[in-house]
Amino acid sequence: MPQENLTYPLQAPQPGHWREVAQGVYWVRLPMPLALDHINVWLIEDGDGFALVDTGMRTEQTVDIWNALLGAPPFNKRLTRVFVTHMHPDHVGMAGWLTRRFKVRLWMSRLEYLTCRVMLSDMSREAPPDALEYFREAGWPDVAMEKYRARFGAFGKMIYALPDSFHRLSHGQELRIGSSRWQVVIGRGHSPEHACLYNAQQKLLISGDQVLPRISSNVSVHPLEPAANPMRDWMESLDWIEQNIPDDVLVMPAHDDCFLGLHARVRHLRESQTRSFERLRDALAGEPRRVTDVFTALFSRPIDAHSSHYHLATGEAQACMNYLLERGEITRTLQDGVAWYQRAPAVA
Repeated sequence: MPQENLTYPLQAPQPGHWREVAQGVYWVRLPMPLALDHINVWLIEDGDGFALVDTGMRTEQTVDIWNALLGAPPFNKRLTRVFVTHMHPDHVGMAGWLTRRFKVRLWMSRLEYLTCRVMLSDMSREAPPDALEYFREAGWPDVAMEKYRARFGAFGKMIYALPDSFHRLSHGQELRIGSSRWQVVIGRGHSPEHACLYNAQQKLLISGDQVLPRISSNVSVHPLEPAANPMRDWMESLDWIEQNIPDDVLVMPAHDDCFLGLHARVRHLRESQTRSFERLRDALAGEPRRVTDVFTALFSRPIDAHSSHYHLATGEAQACMNYLLERGEITRTLQDGVAWYQRAPAVA
C-alpha cells in the first residue's frame, strides 16, 4: 500500500535487542531462519517482573538470546506469565521452555491451545489419508505429495512441548498487567482464535499476525477442516477491528515495524482481498479449474510444486474457493478424486 497512509514512528531494535515503545512496554526482535526473518515480541512490566507476549521459534539461537536478555537489566527480575497470541511456531515455539524454566502460567485462547496440541501429536505418525485426499482434490502432483509425506510432522520440531495446563484468554476479557489494563480482542481467519491485546489508556494494540503493515497474513484452509471458511472469519474480524478499535492506536505487529494508521491498513487489506475475489471469479468464468490452477489469478509470482510456498498457496486458494462456494457464486464437482470449480450461472 502507499506508504504515506501509514506512519512508522519508531526504529526497530536489532535482532536480539530491545526498545521501549511506551512506559513499561518493551519491543524485542527475535531472528528466524526463514524468508520472514524475524518476529516481534513484547515485554510488559508486571509488578515485580515482566509479562511476555509471544515467544519466538524454537531454535538454539532463540534460546541463547532469551538467556542473555533475561539475565541482564532490565529484564533480569523474573517472568510473571507468558501470553501467546496464537499457535504458529514463531509465536508459541518457546512457550513450553519459558513457562517451565520460570515456573509461570501460559495464557492462550482455548482453540489455539487445543489446536496446537492436536498438531503436535502429528509428530508420531505418517501423513493421514484424509490429508492426502485433501491435497489430491486440490490438484497436487506426485512431487508435491511426496514432499508433504516426507515433511509431515515438522510443525512439532519448531515448538517445545506445551505445558499441560493453561489460562484461557477470551474475547472482551480485561487483564491487569502491572499498572495498566489490556483488553483481549479475538480475531479469526489467520488462526482459529487469535488473541490481540488492546490498551486504551496508552493507545496500544498488540496485533500479532491479525494486522500487519506491509504484508497480508496467510488465511488458509487446512486438511483438518477442509470445508472451513476462514476467509469469511478474516473479513468479519477486520470489520470488527475497524469499528471497535480507535484509529489513533500504535499498532504493534508480529512482523515489520510499529505503525500508526490502523483503519487505513484494515481498509487496504479488505480492498485487496476483494480484488482477489474479482480475479478469481474471472478465472472461473470459463472452463472448470482446480485449486492449483488459480494460483496465477491470486498471487503475484509463479508458485510451482517445488516451492516452499506451495502448501500455503494451496491453503489460501482453497480459502478463497470456499468463501465463494458458500456464497453460491461458484460450483464444485468431484471427478476421479479431483475437485473442479466453475463460476455459477447468473440467476435472473
